[in-house]
Amino acid sequence: MPTPALPPIFEKPAGLTTEQASVARQAFGSNGLNPLYKNKGWRMVGEVVSEPMFLLLAAASALYMVLGEWQEGAVLGVAMVLVAGISIYQTVRSDRALLVLRQLTRPTASVMRAGCLSELAIEDIVVGDTLWLTEGDTVPADGVLLSANDCAVDESTLTGESVPTEKANAGTDKFFRGTTLVSGSAYVRVTAVGEATEFGRLGRSLQAVEVEKTPLQKQISRFVLRMALAGFAAFVVVWSINFARSGDWAASLLLGLTLAMAVIPEEIPVAFSSFMALGAARMVKSGVLTKQPQTVESLGSATVICTDKTGTITQEGMAVAKLYDAEARVVVGVDAPLSESAGQVLRYAHLASELEPFDPMERAIVAAYRRTDARVVDKAASIRHEYPLGGIPPMMTHLYASDADGFQVSGKGAVERIVRVCRLTSAEIEEVQRQAEHLAAQGYRVLGVAGCFWSGEAFPADQDDFDWTFLGLIALENPPKPNARLVVDQFEQAGISVKMITGDSPETARAIARQIDLPTADRLLTGREVMALSEGDLKLKVNEVNVFARMFPEAKLRVIRALKANGQVVAMTGDGVNDGPALKAAHIGVAMGKRGTELARQAASLVLVEDDLGGMVDAIAQGRRIYQNFKKAVGYIVAIHIPIILTVTLPLLLGWRYTNLFSPVHIIFFELVMGPICSIAFENEPAEPGLMRKKPRRLNETFFTDRELGFRVVQGLLISLATLTVYYMMMQAGASPEKVRTMAFVTLVLSNGWLTLVVRSDFESVFRTIRRPNRVLWYLLGLSVSLPVFFLLIPQIRDFVLFAPLSPIDLGWCLAASLAGVGWVEGYKFRKWVKVYKTPGAS
Repeated sequence: MPTPALPPIFEKPAGLTTEQASVARQAFGSNGLNPLYKNKGWRMVGEVVSEPMFLLLAAASALYMVLGEWQEGAVLGVAMVLVAGISIYQTVRSDRALLVLRQLTRPTASVMRAGCLSELAIEDIVVGDTLWLTEGDTVPADGVLLSANDCAVDESTLTGESVPTEKANAGTDKFFRGTTLVSGSAYVRVTAVGEATEFGRLGRSLQAVEVEKTPLQKQISRFVLRMALAGFAAFVVVWSINFARSGDWAASLLLGLTLAMAVIPEEIPVAFSSFMALGAARMVKSGVLTKQPQTVESLGSATVICTDKTGTITQEGMAVAKLYDAEARVVVGVDAPLSESAGQVLRYAHLASELEPFDPMERAIVAAYRRTDARVVDKAASIRHEYPLGGIPPMMTHLYASDADGFQVSGKGAVERIVRVCRLTSAEIEEVQRQAEHLAAQGYRVLGVAGCFWSGEAFPADQDDFDWTFLGLIALENPPKPNARLVVDQFEQAGISVKMITGDSPETARAIARQIDLPTADRLLTGREVMALSEGDLKLKVNEVNVFARMFPEAKLRVIRALKANGQVVAMTGDGVNDGPALKAAHIGVAMGKRGTELARQAASLVLVEDDLGGMVDAIAQGRRIYQNFKKAVGYIVAIHIPIILTVTLPLLLGWRYTNLFSPVHIIFFELVMGPICSIAFENEPAEPGLMRKKPRRLNETFFTDRELGFRVVQGLLISLATLTVYYMMMQAGASPEKVRTMAFVTLVLSNGWLTLVVRSDFESVFRTIRRPNRVLWYLLGLSVSLPVFFLLIPQIRDFVLFAPLSPIDLGWCLAASLAGVGWVEGYKFRKWVKVYKTPGAS
């Protein structure tokens, strides 16, 4: 029988030189896709100009100008610039954080350049480049096949066809950007890049896909919209009442605009975008990359972590520890010289591994073979056919040209599968299973190895159909990471259950689970058992079982869906092509940064850079901190807006002698102070103690419960009472409007300072939180208090804002009123702290 020709897959093309790549880039462009908005600067200006606060300031400034009050108009014009500046600063700050994330998470591809295989960002690929694609890779540009090895591509993103397309015809079979290799490998020459690709022409750019809003974003949008409508209604009512009483349309209109400024909480959307973007950037330091900043918000609600074993719970590297020689019926170590039959086990396992191993297990097998056997096997020169990893449980097979007239066949895979295809006797099966269980119980990952000789002219359609001979077992050592037990304990303390989902045998999975102290490690379900359970039974079992072994994609997906049906918020880790469906199905998909396939990284919402589950602990802690601080910021905004609104409206509605004390000039001061405090100061706030010992929040939980919102409203009402008491008492005492205005303003400024301090914690007193580092907060508080001092001390400014000098006694009344309006919260917090932390058994 003639020996088949050498497959071209193993003839590595040299690829373009650096100079050729540069010429191609100039001729055909880069591989980037046009962003949705080409001019970010003009878009940013448009967004700022259309903000409600900017429009209100513009209206008020124009009105002052029409009335000939140039100074007030100019001040509001400056305020417009400041408001725009703060918005632009926040946007640029957030965009820079997102840009860093995009740079870190942008996909790469293996490209042949000048005879060397390099990892390049897909934007750097040019027409004429040669791509090396393997299972799990996403095709980064359109191209034509040069050579392939059992290559199949999922083209459903372009064609909608769910069945993978085989690629075997060099020079004719085409590859398209955005499609995914589901098996095999291939060299592909690039024929089109960027917008010239089929993907680009169809307008399927991921940058043009609008990300669905999270439940929290939707709640915030509804809240801000309701406040905006309330502001418009209040504007109409106040303007109408004031005009009916005074007949002065200009003064009435200014008062209405003043109230509208006080009502609209435009700080909340800015704070949300800043918190999410900067939170995502902070997570990079923990080795966690977020593809969408919105993921940060959902992290704090995770209740279940479904994690694979190899490389995540166990150490990255693997090593062959022992061999079971079926011929001699002995278990031997690989450190001592191997007998001929034991060497055959390792040699056939080596032949059944990929030519350029990516999997840690295959790398360990190849390393052990090279260390123990001096014979060099040129696999690339003699391989003739490959059956890729497949079946349940899986195995893979390689055929090599033999000196005899035929082929040497080598296979490896799950012990159950190898035993089945070798058609052993009952006694032989019992002995193999006993040896496999004994090795697996020690925590080893155990594979079966088989071989045979094939002399037929046509290869079988199924790898099971060879006349297999059982050779033995390989036991690979992959101990848990040093921090694995600590990580599991930290998750449990945080109220998050850990479920290990692995393709390993039940014995190996159970042994590793025991070593890391995984709760209920003895309870276990296999993939077949998962598929055999009804939906109702599975929903009950997944809450009780933490170890899942011999799992395959369909079984993983059923477990994820059952957990979600139970109301759990599921985070799922994965690295391979087969993990893609489960990663997409989970609330939070987590891909491995080092060993993860491109498909897994695209399906996931997070990437663990170091493949270390400990990074997820830090990420969840960050997610909880961000959510907690954002709630503080919104609570602060709600509480401080109420006294500003009531100080403007109640005197008018109650018919007080002094009604129009505050103008837009006064209100804009509070707006300029509140924005940075809520979005910058609170974003820098450290996490409160015990945050990772609390149960996760529910994903669909209302941002503020009625009790929480009511508490913030009460805070605002009592600050209003303190301010209006000073207002009313001074008015009744016959003080001038300027003095009443000044004292009410100072009381509000001081109340804002105290409120900022007490909102830092719902439990701890100010005397404890004051020691918590947050320099930004102190800078902003100092600025907000020092500016009114300048208003009072500099006569020209004092006269302009219609203030009056205050005596120490007057300032004392303002200070006392502001403390009374806010200080009661400390007593409330103390009672709450006693109830939570002093209850027996409380953490």
